Amino acid sequence: MNAADRALPEDRREEFKEAFGRELAEHELENLKNHDKPLITVGDVVSLTVRRHGIAPELAIYDGMTERREMTDFARLVEDEGWEEVVVRNPAGMITGEMFEAVGNALTGGTRVIRVEGEEDLAMLPCILQAPDGANIIYGWPGKGMMLVTTDGTIRRRAEELYEMMEELE
Repeated sequence: MNAADRALPEDRREEFKEAFGRELAEHELENLKNHDKPLITVGDVVSLTVRRHGIAPELAIYDGMTERREMTDFARLVEDEGWEEVVVRNPAGMITGEMFEAVGNALTGGTRVIRVEGEEDLAMLPCILQAPDGANIIYGWPGKGMMLVTTDGTIRRRAEELYEMMEELE
């Protein structure tokens, strides 16, 4: 898969508004504690909630914002726990090559926290594309709460279709 910068074209935005997976109630997090596949969190509130349940995700992606407001609780937790983080540039409506590569590196044993300068709004796509089958990805969905998607061939094909719809930048 090509890790070039990609941008979401205005005329395709509607196709990206359908959620992957299902809603996840907070009490269901207990079921994910002893899962033997990677757990990935995308979003500040989701990452913080999962960690407060005693679960350390294989990879957490956050940008210090929630619904366009500053949110520093997860950033403080990362600092307090001494987690090393990688900082990547990723403007809104884009997946940068830097983001794509950071996710791949994290999933092969690299740094487990990615702090995004910009937005992590589309970071779930490189997670789905690169995580092994059976990985659980929890992400925030504005107005709904947490969503859970488990990677498999069907989900990956849908993510590939969306990724390929994005305009490759030079």
